[in-house]
Amino acid sequence: MPTREAFQTQLDGLEQGIVGLAVRVKGVIARAVAALAGMDAAAGREIVAGDRVIDDLEAQLERQCLRLIALQQPVAGDLRTIGAALRILIDLERIADHASDIARTAVRLEGEALLEPLVDIPRMAELAQDMLARAVDAYVRRDATAAWALVEVDDEVDHLFSQVFRDLVSLMGRRPDAVRQGTHLLFVASHLERIADHATNLAEAVIYAVTGQRPELND
Repeated sequence: MPTREAFQTQLDGLEQGIVGLAVRVKGVIARAVAALAGMDAAAGREIVAGDRVIDDLEAQLERQCLRLIALQQPVAGDLRTIGAALRILIDLERIADHASDIARTAVRLEGEALLEPLVDIPRMAELAQDMLARAVDAYVRRDATAAWALVEVDDEVDHLFSQVFRDLVSLMGRRPDAVRQGTHLLFVASHLERIADHATNLAEAVIYAVTGQRPELND
């Protein structure tokens, strides 16, 4: 097999690995918020325990990136592709960490009933998952325009975060007994807002890989 063909095969394998990791991470977000909404501490513990698997997969893919750089002497465009992959891996691992922290909230609130049914927090989670899926799709298709479009969704997540913050602060002001749980839910909303920010980081990596530009989409 010619050297270039072998290198491209390895790049394709790296991309497939990143897509697979992203699908796994997206699923963890959904499961974590479902565990919280159902106050399912057992599911929360399972999610937290599974975070090591994601860490190991991320480390394995990172080693693939470094081997490609060390052994294949990639040209400038290929270096951008591998550099973007490294950035994406870092953000995927951090997204998984935030999802695990949400799952930990379900564990910490074990035995309690929700103060109120969750509405905006699940909506934030849906948007964050959509952002992650769209960022990875843009990565696979090398679509910088699609990556730029994620800014608008991130703004919507930020708006929902502000709404959740106002609602919970108001609730805690009216009900002192709600302060403990309300504080935990504020942290959950913050984790989801950060997940959306990491999804925009993925979009930045896609734009860099395609164009060589380094935008700041979280400004």
